[in-house]
Amino acid sequence: MVGAKYQCKKPIGRDRVIFNIISYIILAVLSGACLLPFLLVLSGSISEQYAISLHGYSLVPKEISFEAYKMLFKIPEELLRAYGVTIFVTVTGTVIGLWLTSMAAYVLANRDFRYRYQVSFFFYFTSVFGGGLVPWYIFNTKYLHFHNSIIALILPILINVTYLLILKSYMMSIPESLYESAKLDGAGDFRIYISIALPLSKAGLATVGLFIALNYWNDWYNAMLYLDEGRRDLYPLQYFLNNILTKAQAMNAAAARSGIPASDVPSEPMKLAMTVVATGPIILLYPFLQKYFVKGVTIGAVKG
Repeated sequence: MVGAKYQCKKPIGRDRVIFNIISYIILAVLSGACLLPFLLVLSGSISEQYAISLHGYSLVPKEISFEAYKMLFKIPEELLRAYGVTIFVTVTGTVIGLWLTSMAAYVLANRDFRYRYQVSFFFYFTSVFGGGLVPWYIFNTKYLHFHNSIIALILPILINVTYLLILKSYMMSIPESLYESAKLDGAGDFRIYISIALPLSKAGLATVGLFIALNYWNDWYNAMLYLDEGRRDLYPLQYFLNNILTKAQAMNAAAARSGIPASDVPSEPMKLAMTVVATGPIILLYPFLQKYFVKGVTIGAVKG
């Protein structure tokens, strides 16, 4: 039996070996090309301001300087507080948003729900038409009292219709026979949702969860709308870094208009240093979710 097993294996042909080598080379080149932008950002963040002005951006810094990072970390307590706010908002918003999105997706994917297409249309309609910024702001501040509140950073982007439809398409790929068997055993809808729908939708949940987390992590617009200057303790990381950059650019512009030497604030390297500081945790998180991310996007695209 062992000999027969090995006799069934065919040697790999020369054409196949050449094809594999060329494929690996192409993939290596493409992977390197994907890393180039981040390497350029990292190199620019440790470059001198005048070197960037004279020579532009390069993969190897002309003059190495960590002044941009020193300026960012001159107020470490405020930076750490902004990190804490962003982490809290991201974790809380992702957990609640993923829970509500998955529950809604399960209902809309349930074939026993008679009006699932009509309700799906109402969700889709809100993604196409909106009331505008002014009514949105008045409603959230005057009636919901989001002004200067941590809720203003979580609730406005809690549900995304696109992610809801992706998760709905994923849950529709689950065999209906599993639901029917659970119902015959006496399980209710919530038990089926917890015991069957969620465990079989791990890839879709990881994909949508990553999208939701990225939305919260990169959000600064809601902080600009609803938080005053006096509530700097609620500033998320992106808005905090944006304020630093805005002030640095204002100082350089004021120095240029006054005819005095340019400010010592390295605004260009600071932009790139801010990018490194803001994207670092997400880059570290992505490898753990990559296999679920690829599978979830593929199934969501095919089944949609």
